[in-house]
Amino acid sequence: MRPLWRGAITFGLVNVPVSLYPATRREDVAFRLLHAKDASPVAYRRFCEAENVEVPWAEVVKGDEYEKGQFVVMTDADFEKAAAEATHTIDIRAFVPVGAVDSTYYDKPYYVEPAPTGVKG
Repeated sequence: MRPLWRGAITFGLVNVPVSLYPATRREDVAFRLLHAKDASPVAYRRFCEAENVEVPWAEVVKGDEYEKGQFVVMTDADFEKAAAEATHTIDIRAFVPVGAVDSTYYDKPYYVEPAPTGVKG
């Protein structure tokens, strides 16, 4: 299995190179939509409900529905501003009791494996 992320866990003067792997595998079944009469695939179309026309990819934008029928359009610049700085280090600042962390943060488990040069650490 390929790692999702490679970097290092650091605390104090200790730096341990690690790889992060998913601990679970998602096994979704993907179905195709078929025409019941002849079992031929049904095409996915980008369709404008207001104008009753098919829309080319060049005219498609991303948006978020914040109220029923009300959208805010997102541009590429908006996504660039929201991008977090990529880093290859997890800095451990403190250890806390297990009960101090809300269980919602345990939604998706991962394995952390030290790189061959970090096994001792």
